[in-house]
Amino acid sequence: MSRLPELVTLVRNQLGGVSPEGVGPLTGAGLHMIASTRVTETQKVLYEPMVCLILEGAKSTTLGPETYPYRAGQYLVISEELPVSARVIQAPYLAVGVPLDPVMIAELLMETEGAVPETAPVRGLAVSEMDEDLIDTVIRLVRLMERPEQAAVLGPMIRRELAWRLLVGERAGMMRQLAASDGRSAQVKRAIRWLRQNYAEPMRIERLAEVAGMSETSLHRHFKAVTAMSPLQYQKQIRLQEARHRLLSQGRDVAGVGFAVGYDSPSQFSREYARMFGRPPGVTWSG
Repeated sequence: MSRLPELVTLVRNQLGGVSPEGVGPLTGAGLHMIASTRVTETQKVLYEPMVCLILEGAKSTTLGPETYPYRAGQYLVISEELPVSARVIQAPYLAVGVPLDPVMIAELLMETEGAVPETAPVRGLAVSEMDEDLIDTVIRLVRLMERPEQAAVLGPMIRRELAWRLLVGERAGMMRQLAASDGRSAQVKRAIRWLRQNYAEPMRIERLAEVAGMSETSLHRHFKAVTAMSPLQYQKQIRLQEARHRLLSQGRDVAGVGFAVGYDSPSQFSREYARMFGRPPGVTWSG
């Protein structure tokens, strides 16, 4: 008999009968509780490396041209920083997310295989079915929220076990990619990191290929294999998400925000922003 209902009850008890909307803060046990009481509109967000167990309801995430629906009893794995569109499609929605540590995964690979093997780049987002071992591991992690004095010692051990179970499971390739320091996967990661840090810089594919240590053709092919989009499309998504964050949090003028995230033309910024978010940036800024 599945222990998923037990995990649901534990998380609901930790929420204390109050369901927060969205992603809660990182707990002392090293996990996020994610909840929604209603079906939501599509939101543009940046996913970071994480495993997310879906406990109730269902959600849909779109990466580039691909859409991934997932429901209670499944888990979502993200191995790269990916700009996506996501919405709750069945409520109440409840999930538990655990950030993935590349260093921890690399250490596990070094201990078991003697090196971090080179892997061919694979898509940085995938959905799988939970198994009982995975559920049991997360149950023990959630229980640590009731024992904060033990969390500092036992939390890293249980998160390490969780990483190991992913490494020997269906998504082993993604975990190896996350830990990669050499090979094509590592080169794509360098390109992603550069774009995240330099999103306001002009996109020059030859410069990005130099950063990654790849030919332009190879960069395009392997970057799309991981992110489902081209480097230019990735940069545009990052720019526009950053622009939205600035408009909502800082209240700056629209043209100034457009220039700050890398646009030379206010009209182009407004067009692309409206195309992505469904309304012009002035409407977002005014609330």
